[in-house]
Amino acid sequence: MNQLTDASDTRESIMRATYCALCEHGYADLTMQDIAAEFEKSKLLIHYHYETKEDLFVAFLDYLLENLREHVETIENDDPAERLRELFDLFLSGPSDDEKRDFHVALLELRAQAPYSDDYRKQLRRNDRYLHDLVADIVRDGVEASQFDSTDSDETVTVLLATGDGVRIRRATLGVNDADGAIDDLFARYLGWEETA
Repeated sequence: MNQLTDASDTRESIMRATYCALCEHGYADLTMQDIAAEFEKSKLLIHYHYETKEDLFVAFLDYLLENLREHVETIENDDPAERLRELFDLFLSGPSDDEKRDFHVALLELRAQAPYSDDYRKQLRRNDRYLHDLVADIVRDGVEASQFDSTDSDETVTVLLATGDGVRIRRATLGVNDADGAIDDLFARYLGWEETA
């Protein structure tokens, strides 16, 4: 049991060090030494768990998915429309400071490597599938509760998530923060949902 706890603590520390190094250096210029500099233990321990930078970042993408799942579990609202709004607020929460902005830029760089790495692409697809299924479940719940118009949920979810990705890319690359109106328009157009304020 103690060894499992130690392994979990080590993994968490490596993932946190990876996050900090990404924010500081971006993905393209990041080295294992940069990550080791943020890690309180030895660089050898990082290499013991992850042989290559690619192995480490596949694990990091999985770690981000785990964190998303944990955050989603904190959404306690039973109302499908409100759950969808809270999820998109979480998904689209824009960088509020330089560190978050730097992280989003580094993550965009990492995603840009997917065409050249089967392992990155597989993990990103896994992350995307989780998010797609989660939003699709909420949309179906909203249709059943007569909050949303009867709709092709797969197409709707694809459009909503593609728009969400576009908003995040615009924030990371252009520094614009114009999501709220676009997302509200999409909710109205694809779900027939008019938010009552």
